[in-house]
Amino acid sequence: MNNPAPELANEPLLFEWESPRRAFGLVSFLALSLLLHALCFYVFQIVYPPTVTLLPPPARVALITPATEEGRTLLRWIEAEDPALAFTTHRPPEARARALPKIEHVPSYLTAQPTLREIPAREVDLRIPSSQPPGLVRPDRGKSAPPAALSKTTVSFSEEIARLGAPTVPELRFVASSEEAPETLRFRVAVNRQGEVRYCFPVNSSGDPALDEQARLFVARCRFPAAAAQAEEKSEPLIWGIAAVEWGNDVAASGRAQKGNAPP
Repeated sequence: MNNPAPELANEPLLFEWESPRRAFGLVSFLALSLLLHALCFYVFQIVYPPTVTLLPPPARVALITPATEEGRTLLRWIEAEDPALAFTTHRPPEARARALPKIEHVPSYLTAQPTLREIPAREVDLRIPSSQPPGLVRPDRGKSAPPAALSKTTVSFSEEIARLGAPTVPELRFVASSEEAPETLRFRVAVNRQGEVRYCFPVNSSGDPALDEQARLFVARCRFPAAAAQAEEKSEPLIWGIAAVEWGNDVAASGRAQKGNAPP
């Protein structure tokens, strides 16, 4: 095979890749272009005028007065076209502003004659006056109501504790802090084998905190003599139940409540 390398080496290239020795033409073209741009900016420069803010024109009010002929014409037209004048009652010019209308008053007794009653004859009592004229009628005072029977405050126990027998109730005087009627008070109680009330928890309130505390002490001091036998049969250390305190009229009012209800 023939080697074509020497032939290709002798042929000239399409582009000359040798670096130019002189770039004077390119530099001259750039300088001339810069000079022409600067000249154009100088010749065709735009000068913007300063910004001026224009205020709105002031408000103007035109008054219609009869001083001019146009004003008088317009006022007459407005008065003629006013619909309220057509429905207004005009008084005659000769009438006064506050004059009362001329109306003749006719009294009622002129048209209808009233019927007169005859005067009764005067009767003179010629009897001798009594020496004991009737006195004043004294009112009959009603009998006072009998005093209400005294009812004491009682305590009742539920069936679980009532089986222990009748309790020994202590003597205690209840004093209320207010005049309002207290409500029935209930406690959750526990009785041990010795018949003592071991625990006493309030279930509700009577409405008076002082009576609640006094009732709790009252229930806690109750004793059940037959509690030991019942506890041995059931082999329970505590017997739980409910105690209800029913208030009577033996509850005394405190001195503060009496002073508050005393008349001034």
